[in-house]
Amino acid sequence: MGKESILVVDDEEDILELVRFHLGREGYDVLCAETGEDAWRIVKEMPIDLLLLDLMLPGIDGLELTRRLKNDPKTAKIPVLMLSAKGEEVDVVTGLEMGADDYVTKPFSPRVLLARVRAVFRRRTVPIIPDDEMIHIHGLMIDRGRRSLYIDNQPVDLTYTEFQVLALLAARPGWVFTRTQIVDAVRGVDYPVTDRSVDVQIVGLRKKLGDYGHLIETVRGVGYRFKERP
Repeated sequence: MGKESILVVDDEEDILELVRFHLGREGYDVLCAETGEDAWRIVKEMPIDLLLLDLMLPGIDGLELTRRLKNDPKTAKIPVLMLSAKGEEVDVVTGLEMGADDYVTKPFSPRVLLARVRAVFRRRTVPIIPDDEMIHIHGLMIDRGRRSLYIDNQPVDLTYTEFQVLALLAARPGWVFTRTQIVDAVRGVDYPVTDRSVDVQIVGLRKKLGDYGHLIETVRGVGYRFKERP
């Protein structure tokens, strides 16, 4: 087992101690924070390989902290595994849409949590979308380093997942990606959402692309592709 560093953020002391014990026994370096403000300070000051993050925190809550992490190029690549007593489908979807890599509901089994942690680290070892160049195509400028989209030089706001899907498709125009391939590429293997959730992302993405929405084509029975020509 490597010495990956994990920051656990929760305002319940019992949860912190439980998670710290089991992660430490597996060989991870574990840091703890009880507020979103403390967590934000820590990730800015030292290298963190994974955040285990409660949603319901005093001050900066888990969703806001995730948004900050994913919007800052220096912290955007830190995986986030959310821990929350809010287990309704809408809560899970909201967390994942904000950029979380996984979502575990409380109460949870330590064994399940450890398995999810190991899965996040396995996914991290396979780089999917390089961040060292921009894509210019059909009036769109996709800046992968800054996670920004410009249409006819005007900025367009995308969710984390929408941007990942667009960058993946636009990087290889004409190439057909299955729904499963998109899920695996955007989130890595074992992403705990069905491939049909890709359809929801595509619908939202086409709306935000406006007159350029037609560039994302549906390949019936297979998946999606980005047009080679407008």
